[in-house]
Amino acid sequence: MCGICGVLALEGPLNLPDEAPQRMIGIMRHRGPDEFGAWRDASIFLGHARLSIIDLKSGQQPMAGPRGRHWISFNGEIFNYVELARELEGLGHVFRTSSDTEVILHAYLEWGQECVDRFNGQFALAIWDRHERRLFLARDRFGIRPLFLAPHGHQLLFASEIKALAAYPGFQPVLDPGGVAEVCQYWVNIPPATPFQGVYQLPPGHTATVDSESAACGDQGWPGCLKLRRYWTPSFLPVAEDERFVSRRETEDMARQVHEKLVDAAVIRLRADVPVGAYLSGGLDSSATAALIHHHTDHRLKTFSVGFASADHDESWWQHAMARHIGTEHVTIQVDGQDIAGRFRQVVRHTETPVLRTAPAPLHALSALARSEDFKVVLTGEGADEVFVGYNIFREAKVRRFWSRQPQSTLRPRLLTRLYPYLAQSPPSFLQRFYGQGLTDTGDPLYSHRPRWRNTVAVAGFLTGQQQAARAMQDAEERLLRSLPDDFTRWGTVARAQYLEMTTFMAGYLLSSQGDRMLMGNSVEGRFPFLDHQLAEFAGTLPVSAKLRSLREKALLKLSVAEMLPENILSRPKQPYRAPDSDSFQTPAGQELVEEFLGEGSGQGEGLWNQEKVGALVRKWQAGRLSSARDNMCFMGVLSGRILEKEFGPGLEDWVQESQLDADELVWRNESSGT
Repeated sequence: MCGICGVLALEGPLNLPDEAPQRMIGIMRHRGPDEFGAWRDASIFLGHARLSIIDLKSGQQPMAGPRGRHWISFNGEIFNYVELARELEGLGHVFRTSSDTEVILHAYLEWGQECVDRFNGQFALAIWDRHERRLFLARDRFGIRPLFLAPHGHQLLFASEIKALAAYPGFQPVLDPGGVAEVCQYWVNIPPATPFQGVYQLPPGHTATVDSESAACGDQGWPGCLKLRRYWTPSFLPVAEDERFVSRRETEDMARQVHEKLVDAAVIRLRADVPVGAYLSGGLDSSATAALIHHHTDHRLKTFSVGFASADHDESWWQHAMARHIGTEHVTIQVDGQDIAGRFRQVVRHTETPVLRTAPAPLHALSALARSEDFKVVLTGEGADEVFVGYNIFREAKVRRFWSRQPQSTLRPRLLTRLYPYLAQSPPSFLQRFYGQGLTDTGDPLYSHRPRWRNTVAVAGFLTGQQQAARAMQDAEERLLRSLPDDFTRWGTVARAQYLEMTTFMAGYLLSSQGDRMLMGNSVEGRFPFLDHQLAEFAGTLPVSAKLRSLREKALLKLSVAEMLPENILSRPKQPYRAPDSDSFQTPAGQELVEEFLGEGSGQGEGLWNQEKVGALVRKWQAGRLSSARDNMCFMGVLSGRILEKEFGPGLEDWVQESQLDADELVWRNESSGT
């Protein structure tokens, strides 16, 4: 796993400022501290910060292909590189390294842009063809690895992180009020938008090319110089087939096939020339991942967990129980509010977006623990809930659809208390009012996610320019609707919810703010067996009636791993991962941070945030009255937004200077040092 960056001249020769490579690569050194490489020709510069995991001796980047025509800078892993290399050798290709990077180059030579269809992996890559003057960019199917782009004059900048673009001399990213408003409503930006003006993200499952026939880059919507192609999207069964009755015998056969594909997905993700560990949360998904490795390989597994001083959030008992069950060497770290607040500024530096909760902070502490134990790679359970229907939002959509058939019923909405037991004490009028909004609009493509988004939109109320914010959120919704696949209207309520969850919250938040950014912030690579695309594609062909039996989440997945897990892990109620939010900032470290960024004399964000409303929110927090989830999201959104403004504004240049590489740290590659 690594960090990549580059600068492409769109007109004439490349005019690269002298210190640009050291600045752009240096500010991403956390992504790859093992080696810093660069290469350039008259048109392009490619940079690379390497975290060496496969082919430690000869996998350096940027890497050249045969005869030096093609050059690559690549972030990620191609897990099936061994099989692909064997196939390519049969077609006459000759390899000089044992790296997956070289396999990508030869695959591109053999199959062109369609090479990505053959990759089982997680990746963001840039390949430059010197003869055709063509840049090829690609991102993995689920968006596990990031890739950002920005037109700048007659140049195109690209990098794994926005901060590397910001480090380019003369390019100053500015927070976009509309982009921030999107995050306030949807938790994420809808691609290709980001929170910054003129900065874009390559959407998951897409490639993009720039060549001599491309138009000049513009600043509206999407850079016009890039030809975008979608090569993959999640898919599901038509509604009638998805909701059909599935017999027990057929269910057991499906579970057996799921088990087999899970084994393949987990085992192939152990490929590395360094030790591979696993996160263990104590829930079903990470427990299943660890158990699969224990039962089907001779890999000596080390597991890592985070616990909480707060009993409401702590799962340590379950973590240790599972570690004992499979006999792993287990290491844990406990965090409290002081720890969370103390690292929150650093967390926002890594997320590069406002966040509406503190959940990334303990995961940053967890990756630091893994790295301190000399582990560069960990497997985690992310993706299981989305692929095998584990979240309440899926069950909630199913209940609301059932309720919509008799909207006047007072009994049907009571089913929601099975999903949220604390609602059992809520007045029936609350259930009807909150979950009944838009109840009969079942044809709305975004039906499943409307309740969540109506709840989070309150954060946008703290922005100045409410008309602009409303317009931006409407633009984001239209962008999302345009991106839906043609088959979307044929799917049922739960399948639609799965698609939306995968392509918005999972891709833009879970795999980014809680995933890649918190892992790579400590130079640790995360691997996700449940997001093996072959497994996910197979799961999409299985009826939701088997995956979600009645209202029992992940029923099929549980059956597929039942023989490997203790009953108490298998049957425990799902406990969503959470961390203490605004309460964490009642600590000394938290109070200092709040005073710096939200205090009356902070002077930050006066143009973006409504000072009067922010002041009232802070006073409410000081009085200990932020009792609702909505209030907590508002507090975290405003605080993280203010930190982001300073870190990417007045504080940026100092940060760039501190991280800039020395000249002798950067290795310039040439044809003889390539493949």
